[in-house]
Amino acid sequence: MDHQKEISVLNDLLHITNDRIEGFEKVEGKVWEMYPDVKDEYDHMISQSKIMKNELINLITEKQGTPEDSTSVAGAVHRTWIDIKNSFTMGNLIESTLENVVFGEKAAIEAYQNALDSGDLSGKAVTTVSEQLRNLKDSYRKFKKIEEYKKKE
Repeated sequence: MDHQKEISVLNDLLHITNDRIEGFEKVEGKVWEMYPDVKDEYDHMISQSKIMKNELINLITEKQGTPEDSTSVAGAVHRTWIDIKNSFTMGNLIESTLENVVFGEKAAIEAYQNALDSGDLSGKAVTTVSEQLRNLKDSYRKFKKIEEYKKKE
């Protein structure tokens, strides 16, 4: 197995995980004032993302790679777009925030699935990335349900 390809795939997932953390941490306090039940799930997702980040860094260093512990350019562009969008949707901030979470989780799921499908990951990395993908899918389902519920209110 080519460790460079594996390291590259793992670094891509590390960027996505860092994007996820930064995105979650930007959510405005007004959302939590109106829906404190959602805040607990968000806090859990941030904690989970930090664990995922550490697991990816460990996998990269085990392969003698250098972790690229930053966000992605695509993630930065997306967060800027969200900031602009939210400045025009103040009345629907909660719905907009939930839509962005669902969108981000779906994108992360696709990236993780592509990483697994690439064939570039070895046994331990496959196990770790598969578990992280399962967590992302769980998170996606939860926030998709919350988003649908909030739209009905």
